[in-house]
Amino acid sequence: MQKILIANRGEIALRIMRSAREMGIKTVAVYSAADRNALHVRYADESVFIGEAPSSQSYLVGDKIIEACRKTGAEGIHPGYGFLSENAAFARQVREAALILIGPSPEAMEIMGNKLSAKAAALKYNIPMVPGTEEAISDISEAKKRAVEVGFPILIKAAAGGGGKGMRVVENVNDFEEQMHRAVSEATSAFGDGSVFIEHYVSSPKHIEIQVLGDTHGNIVHLFERDCSVQRRHQKVVEEAPSFVLTPEIREQMGRCAVDVARSVNYTGAGTVEFIMDKELNFYFLEMNTRLQVEHPVTELITGVDLVKEQIRIARGEPISFKQTDLKINGHAIELRVYAEDPANNFLPDIGTLQTYVTPKGPGVRVDDGFEQGMEIPIYYDPMIAKLITYGKDRAEAIERMIRAIDEYHITGIITTLGFGRFVMQHEAFTSGNFDTHFVQKYFSPEVLQNGDERGAFIAALIMERLLAEKKSNISTTLVNTEVSKWEINRRTLT
Repeated sequence: MQKILIANRGEIALRIMRSAREMGIKTVAVYSAADRNALHVRYADESVFIGEAPSSQSYLVGDKIIEACRKTGAEGIHPGYGFLSENAAFARQVREAALILIGPSPEAMEIMGNKLSAKAAALKYNIPMVPGTEEAISDISEAKKRAVEVGFPILIKAAAGGGGKGMRVVENVNDFEEQMHRAVSEATSAFGDGSVFIEHYVSSPKHIEIQVLGDTHGNIVHLFERDCSVQRRHQKVVEEAPSFVLTPEIREQMGRCAVDVARSVNYTGAGTVEFIMDKELNFYFLEMNTRLQVEHPVTELITGVDLVKEQIRIARGEPISFKQTDLKINGHAIELRVYAEDPANNFLPDIGTLQTYVTPKGPGVRVDDGFEQGMEIPIYYDPMIAKLITYGKDRAEAIERMIRAIDEYHITGIITTLGFGRFVMQHEAFTSGNFDTHFVQKYFSPEVLQNGDERGAFIAALIMERLLAEKKSNISTTLVNTEVSKWEINRRTLT
């Protein structure tokens, strides 16, 4: 491949293009009407307009992506993450067009894209599973019976789900039927598939994931773990590598399991095997993401491996450029997702203009972003502005550098999660490693932050951000006092 098209936008498109340029590969950007002046469009060697701002008319239209390849002579497509990156139908479309998808096979995507078929594949290698059902259940009475056998509390999960959609925690049998109906309804609405299954609910889990790479020569390796337990709305906000709690023995066990999960579907390319871990450090298979993860930079920093370059080499038919025994963990890395969201208002997204945008610099600081000062944060896409990553010789230094980097990161015009990130870095539960996926529910609230001068200063910063946001000329003042974010109001007008 001498030219590839990046079927994505923003920071991940730029990140892929930079690695491609270092490899001497030409890049093609695609863009919607909202992204005409985006940085990834300016950086690419060529660019192709593919439609109006809504992703359903641009970044999610496979035919337009294929046509852009034909128009520019691109031989391969890197889908990044999100959009079409885990779409098996698109993967087949790419194959039928005699193009190369820089990712796994459509068959692997299909199996791992459904939690039940993924569990069935993993069970071939005796991967630890949370006790529960191994098939979809639609009959309410049968489902209730199985729930009692599994033992409450239980978790009802959508088979085709993600992001917390179609998921319900049920504490006792009396609430089961109502929650079952709600889970099925939400799964049907979100995914067009109402299939659900039941698992025992692990009450205080950590979210640990393992990065894997597989090639077409039968080689599969893992690149250690990431702890992604700080989440809001079942979506990650802070990630780090390696995990603070894993022993070398557990790390080796989880790595072997992740490799076996990938082997179960003859996996090629970069993927992530996700596990939940209980208080006793027992781990259980959760799912596999068949793409590059948002949080991949922390793995790159502790291993020295450029995952995008490896993806491209694998797609070219080359073997992985290293062996498992060549890898070792060096230092510690932490990533904060910088969102245009209001932490004091349930992390509701915000929109507006980046009136000030100055990124941090210095030793051990990396910023993956797709914006610059003066640009608009569009309402059509995910509200992530950037990924702020710090690296240190150990976890303490990575945390110290993250706090410094947050203080040096100046953004006005919108409300962001930077202040929340500082709160996390300084909280005893995080610094001690004694936290789980309920960190936000347990510890974070504006009222809690007001205890102490430093936390009060954070609230003051939030208030200042809000005042700046309210002055934005392109937002009606009638929306200022509503509890629903401006982003949400605009989003609703599109659906």
